[in-house]
Amino acid sequence: MVFDPNFFNSDASNNQSGSSSNEEAKNSLLQYLEQQNPDVLAEIARSISPDAREIVSQNVQGLVGALPSEHFQVQVTTDHDNLSSMLASAMMTGYFLRQMEQRMELETRMDNSQDINS
Repeated sequence: MVFDPNFFNSDASNNQSGSSSNEEAKNSLLQYLEQQNPDVLAEIARSISPDAREIVSQNVQGLVGALPSEHFQVQVTTDHDNLSSMLASAMMTGYFLRQMEQRMELETRMDNSQDINS
């Protein structure tokens, strides 16, 4: 899985609020992502834990509305803006989950060190 910075390139995302300068109106996070080495982005995408991947997958399925494929032939149609919003939601969920995983690991280590010291 690799982040494709060209995914966001459109007139709607590059020219917000009617500004004549695309660079001034461009999202600063998007600019940062575009400057990153693709290998770094690929490594970050691969680093998600299986538990977090499952939660993000369930979240996206909930946003799209998942019907069992063995009984339904589902086809989803949307526009660029809605798809971008869904991707942003999935990314934010991923970042939140990673922070919670780190917190859980820290609490576990602290509990284990207290048990050793007791």
